[in-house]
Amino acid sequence: MERPDFWQDQEAARKTIERLKALKGVIEPVRELESAVEDEQVMLELAEEEGDEATAAEVEAAAAKLSRRLESLQLRTRLSGPHDSKNAYVSIHAGAGGTEACDWVSMLLRMYSRWAEGKKFDVRIVDSTPGDEAGLRSVTLHVVGSYAYGYLRAEMGVHRLVRISPFDAGARRHTSFASVDAVPEYDEDIELEINEKDLRIDRFRSGGAGGQHVNVTDSAVRITHLPTGVVVSCQNERSQHQNRRTAMNILRARLYRLKEKEREEELAQLIGEKGEIAWGNQIRSYVLQPYTMVKDHRTGVEVGNVNAVLDGDIDVFIEAYLRKKK
Repeated sequence: MERPDFWQDQEAARKTIERLKALKGVIEPVRELESAVEDEQVMLELAEEEGDEATAAEVEAAAAKLSRRLESLQLRTRLSGPHDSKNAYVSIHAGAGGTEACDWVSMLLRMYSRWAEGKKFDVRIVDSTPGDEAGLRSVTLHVVGSYAYGYLRAEMGVHRLVRISPFDAGARRHTSFASVDAVPEYDEDIELEINEKDLRIDRFRSGGAGGQHVNVTDSAVRITHLPTGVVVSCQNERSQHQNRRTAMNILRARLYRLKEKEREEELAQLIGEKGEIAWGNQIRSYVLQPYTMVKDHRTGVEVGNVNAVLDGDIDVFIEAYLRKKK
């Protein structure tokens, strides 16, 4: 970075900075923890020499916090997949349940947004489709942060909600489903050839808020990959060019992961193992009525404070999944 010609290639410079940031994200937490442990050791020695019980109690409390930090670092070592350190695109789609399911998508959108904000990640909506009466039929988020994909891949699958419907005049209990998918944000130079002849590109008027220009021009882009049937869209950027570029990034990520999934299935057949998570499998239930409980069916983790979970407190589920996976 100190070379005089570093900024001549803006794209290469950006990638170098991102790489540096990722490496610092691995090294600095370890160095900070080592320094904190050394400081507390010095404080403990002084407290023991002087018989200072109050300071010794403070060191004990600090040691408990350092232990939790160590556990967090140990968990990070489980994020060792080739793409775990990358940013992520997260898509949420309404399943069975009609208006209820669309409202459930909005609730999950808020949950993941709050979780990402708590991690100091940048999160923004790149595409969304409103429901007929309320909520969202689908939404795609771009989550930017160190190991965003490594964490969010633990959320892939079907999420089930049970509650008294606010849309039912009879106040009956309803069950709704929504699927969550996550793909890493790949660099544009990954080895994946996409033939322009295999793409159908549709342009349409953006339906969401975004300023006068967005709403009066056909700036939104939908791209269909004809051989696989994969469809992606983007409507929240400022121009058609930017929407197309973002949509192509999402398409590239999904096609790349589709190839990886095919290879994993072939390997599973060879070694006789069942795939990890098949699309459509229910991974977690959020029950608000007749009792309150969130249960992850893969790990058995249960949490009684549903409101805290829906407010973004989902680390307990992610951590349990990562530990079990390894």
